[in-house]
Amino acid sequence: MLQGILPVLPTPFTAAGEIDRAAMARVTDFALGAGVDGVVFPGFASEVDELSASERATLLKLVVGRVGGRVPIVAGASAPSAVEAITHCREALANGVATVMIQAPKSVGTTTEAVSAFYREIAAAVPGLEIVLQNAPAPRGSGLKPDTILEIVRGNPAVTYVKEETLPSGLAISALVAGKPAHLKGVIGGGGARYFIDEYNRGACGAMPAVELADVHVAMDRAYRAGDVGKARELYMRTLPLLVIQANFRMAFTKHVLSRRGILDNRMVRAKVPPMDDHDIAEIDAWLDASADLMRETAPPRALAAGARG
Repeated sequence: MLQGILPVLPTPFTAAGEIDRAAMARVTDFALGAGVDGVVFPGFASEVDELSASERATLLKLVVGRVGGRVPIVAGASAPSAVEAITHCREALANGVATVMIQAPKSVGTTTEAVSAFYREIAAAVPGLEIVLQNAPAPRGSGLKPDTILEIVRGNPAVTYVKEETLPSGLAISALVAGKPAHLKGVIGGGGARYFIDEYNRGACGAMPAVELADVHVAMDRAYRAGDVGKARELYMRTLPLLVIQANFRMAFTKHVLSRRGILDNRMVRAKVPPMDDHDIAEIDAWLDASADLMRETAPPRALAAGARG
């Protein structure tokens, strides 16, 4: 059962823009040390569109080895076509990962018949998969309606989870939870944990935020599950300003925070994200300082490498 906090791991790069294996190991260790319930790689927050097939494979194998079976791994397998997604699914299975997250490409369209056929083709080609159907809003995704998703799921027992990211997500999650067939194990929230309390109140079994605040998100999850919703709300309120800023700068924000926390050496990104200037950095750092008591100790901060984009 996938539940709780399942962060999407970023892809660290060297100052020269190459994948940084040592930093990938540190990020994975940080997530595990924070007590996460699973990890996701690669996903949108991993800059997956900027990675080659060999880079994806190399880093997934590294993550699998680092996790060592301690928590579930969800391998991102989204691709522009079913054929390419099948290749990623087989790569995941070869690494011992049977749970994959797939967003149907926009080229497939949004009709129930077309999207259903896409997921059926993958399930038939790679038996033994558990598929997390990722439903993202436009422009990145197709923003499928709950009734469409439920019809797709009912016709495909390989789809065992839905990650719902359309906004507002609340009504969609309620509809999916209310109408889910027996083989759909759960609905997972997206949106970077910016709507954590509402999603859990509506029956979401977990959340897939970015990783830089994983320890706080784990504390929120544990408080909520223990019935201390007041404590969960307090943690949510204190970190929400950071999540609001993260929505603007995405991977660059994540990497800046991880650098501040001593896990990364730089905030180098390949993805096209808005640049952060000195005012943005000062505001992020001020909110980090204000919430420092919530975060577990990591390594001493590393200096940001010069020339990092974002």
